[in-house]
Amino acid sequence: MSKEIFDALRAIQQQSGVPADILIEKIKAGVEKAVRKAYHYTENIRIDFDPEAESFEMALLKTVVEGEPEDPDNEIGLDEARTYEPGIAVGQTCEIPIDAMQLGRVPASSAKQEIRNSIRQFERDKLIAQYQDKEHELVSATVQKVEPLTGNAIITIDHDEVYFPRTEQIPGETYRAGDIIKVYVVGIVNPEKKPSVRVSRSNREFVRRLFELEVPEIFDGTVEIKSVSREAGARSKIAVWSNNPDVDPIGACIGPKRARINAVMRELHGEKIDLIVYSEDDAEFISKALAPAEVKSVTLADDGTRSCRVTVPQNQLSLAIGNKGQNAKLAAKLTGYKIDITSEEQALEEAAAAESVREAGEADSEAVSE
Repeated sequence: MSKEIFDALRAIQQQSGVPADILIEKIKAGVEKAVRKAYHYTENIRIDFDPEAESFEMALLKTVVEGEPEDPDNEIGLDEARTYEPGIAVGQTCEIPIDAMQLGRVPASSAKQEIRNSIRQFERDKLIAQYQDKEHELVSATVQKVEPLTGNAIITIDHDEVYFPRTEQIPGETYRAGDIIKVYVVGIVNPEKKPSVRVSRSNREFVRRLFELEVPEIFDGTVEIKSVSREAGARSKIAVWSNNPDVDPIGACIGPKRARINAVMRELHGEKIDLIVYSEDDAEFISKALAPAEVKSVTLADDGTRSCRVTVPQNQLSLAIGNKGQNAKLAAKLTGYKIDITSEEQALEEAAAAESVREAGEADSEAVSE
């Protein structure tokens, strides 16, 4: 029986990664709970695990009394006690061994469940503690396997297996077992029940962290990344700002011979990156965010809502909007404004139409007065 228990103990330890001493404490707690269910009124019990000797013992502890015990759950008569320990005397404690088979099916099942719950709780706590320091950071991971049909992958981070779904990968990327990749740790999902680590390469913060790795001026705080918008696999827009007037934020991000930005783009497999100097003037910031398009004017909404109207030359309209509206969408996400883009010709036509309406209204008012 003991050998089977310790064989199971080693298997659980290997599978769960729970240290042996902690695992033994969890098992002892589970077994003790089961024993107390079987022996409701017995106050003292002893449970011993000895991994080295592979021995497992359980016993009820009862006080030896003369004659018939008044509290049979916690006392034992001298004659009966001597069947267990021949030299025992009144007032001493007698240990009555418990056979695991005596516990019955229900307490044994409860013990198993208690042990499983304790191990799960340990694994939860361990996972959360381990990844709290890694949350919102880049880590290296090794690809273990990729599902051919879905593209979902299993990766390992510090020997922990982490699910890496296709939706969190950069579109168009392919992986093979053994590849070492960088991933952004988004956080712990479902920490109260069955926690798992969520990682991503498509998250916009992935780009931010890559620049922090490659650009010392960002790491030391000289240059700040104010905001990032991204359409993974296609294009990112990054607003940067320098806290030192002698440091060009865009030049710092590009690096000598474009070394820094090229390193980021290689990690992103060629994803285009627009670097924009941040401005505290919202109209100016919106104008820059629509690069590479040329902007003639930006009119912010008078009602206080974060919306604006942008006018561009006719030949710049498609560039400002971008393929499938990509440039305008990224600019809107970067600035936090809803952007309505129109051409100069359309703006003039609308202005002329509005003027005609105004003049017609004035004429009607004069006619009524007469």
